[in-house]
Order: sequence, then C-alpha cells, then structure tokens
Amino acid sequence: MSVSVGLYASYYYNLLPAKIYTAEDFGIETLHSSVDFDGDGTDDYTDILLGARMDAENHPRYDGSYYDGGFPPDDIGVCTDVVWRAFKNAGYNLREMVDYDVSLRPEAYPAIEKRDNNIDFRRVVNLRVFFEEYAISLTVDTDEINEWQPGDIVIFNNNKHIGIVSDKQNADGQPYIIHNSGQPKREEDYLKRGNVVGHYRFDASLVNPSILIEWPE
Repeated sequence: MSVSVGLYASYYYNLLPAKIYTAEDFGIETLHSSVDFDGDGTDDYTDILLGARMDAENHPRYDGSYYDGGFPPDDIGVCTDVVWRAFKNAGYNLREMVDYDVSLRPEAYPAIEKRDNNIDFRRVVNLRVFFEEYAISLTVDTDEINEWQPGDIVIFNNNKHIGIVSDKQNADGQPYIIHNSGQPKREEDYLKRGNVVGHYRFDASLVNPSILIEWPE
C-alpha cells in the first residue's frame, strides 16, 4: 500500500523521469509578441515566460504574508507572485496596473471591499477580472494544444490558483505550467491535476496605453 501511495505521489508531483517535448515536436508555431515593452530586444511573451521561469528557478518559499509596499522578498511568494514577477521581467508594474483599473472600474472588482494596492494584485480573483478586460481570452480546452503558447496566463480551480504557460510540453502536447503552490517542481506537467477556468494572452498592442504602467528603474 505504501509503495502504491509513494508511486502515485511521485506521479502527481512529477517526480518520476519524463521526456520533455517542445512545440516543434508537434508542428506548433511559437508566437512572439509584436511588443517589446521594456526595449530589451526580447518580445513580451518571451519576457513573461522567462520572468516566470526565473521565479521557478529561485524556488521561493510558499508564504502569502501581507507586505507593506506590496512586493514580498524574492525568496518568498505564492502563485500570484509568479505572475507579477513575470510581468516585471517584461517591464510592467502589474501592481500599479491593477490598482489603476480598480480606480477606474471599482464595480468590476466585487471581491475588493476596501482598496489596498499592497494586496489586491496578489489575489487571483482580481487578476482574473483584470485579464478578462485587458487580455485576449482563449480556450480552456487543454486538448487544443495549438492554442497554448509560452507566456500565456492560466487560472485554475475556481479562481484559486494562477500560473504561466511554459515552452515545455508533455507527450500529449499539453504545456507545462510555471506556478507556485509550494510543490517540489515549479515548472511542471500541471494540467493533469488543475481545472482550468481561464486562459489569457496579454497583447499590449491591444491595450489602451494609459493602462500600461512601467516598472520603475
């Protein structure tokens, strides 16, 4: 019994060796954003992917404590911290972008009873409202493998969890997800255990420039 439980846990948390595939293995063209918001020579989609991966490699301890100033230190984080750090790598200040939108459309954020930009952007339900308005909404069908691209944002489990799509894929062509729920591997084959409720692609060329707030140098 204990052996079976151990094997299941190893499968569940992706601790067993598995071959990693890429879009090219399935004939899928990788999309690149027309926008390079921070002017670093790397397009936004790639910057978002790489920013999420940096957080995964840093492996912050799972801790959702409140922080004055909003941003926890690099060695601490939760799922939403993966997202703002990914956007930071592309030059965006997601905290201020969400806060500005809350000021414009308070009625769109029913979960916010009292505005607090130290925490509002670190709640999945608020990020979903933001991305529903300013990102492209895409399929939640994980079998439509052509529709999943590196740097996409994915929301799971009734607005309880969020992650970034990787450029790695499993044997069925489904993408790995970069996320933080305190699990051993932060870039992993997660779609097999996460219920997708939202899938978005942030194309800044389609967003009113007033919403796009730069990360301060």
